[in-house]
Amino acid sequence: MRKALNKKNTILKATIKNIIVAFVYVVIIVAIITLLFSSKISMAISLINTISVDTSKKVLSDVKIDLEHNKLESYPSIGERYATLIIEDLNVKLPLYFGDSLSILRYGVGQSSKGYFPGEGGSIICMAHNTSGFLRKLPEIKVGTKIKIETVYGDYTYTVDETKIVHQTETDAVPVQKEKEILMLYTCYPVNSIGHATHRFITYSSLD
Repeated sequence: MRKALNKKNTILKATIKNIIVAFVYVVIIVAIITLLFSSKISMAISLINTISVDTSKKVLSDVKIDLEHNKLESYPSIGERYATLIIEDLNVKLPLYFGDSLSILRYGVGQSSKGYFPGEGGSIICMAHNTSGFLRKLPEIKVGTKIKIETVYGDYTYTVDETKIVHQTETDAVPVQKEKEILMLYTCYPVNSIGHATHRFITYSSLD
């Protein structure tokens, strides 16, 4: 009887040991796959987001600007695309939408409603995901790089003056002001982080 019990205990211990070893192997394999193929996974996610774009969100054609007073005569609605953001040095060309909700950021670059529009002379606050197909390469940008925003009412070019990495709680890093037209473009940082990224990579660019 005791031998049978000891045999069962031995089998149980061996089974538990095998389960633990298998679990450790699975964790190691998942970690290796994540490290080796994180960029491809991000690209796949980006492709899924691209496929799911709502094609009813067409580019506006009726937005106009009063150049004398640097003020738009009409504004896009939240979720409407009104421009294209281009960074030629990084091979970035993305649609720019008014609004910064998670659903809008699935499509491209979102613009905060708290700031101003290109041509209005104040802070322009834009952001996008840090995945491939979006702003994954933004941390590679250099001071002096040109960022273009081609809107339905005119084209604007900005030159990068400064870049900065800040914690997500530092909201004063993207101040809204009217004294000078500054484009603030940011994404989550680091771009290869697994899970929630607690920092932001920000570019500050002046209107040419």
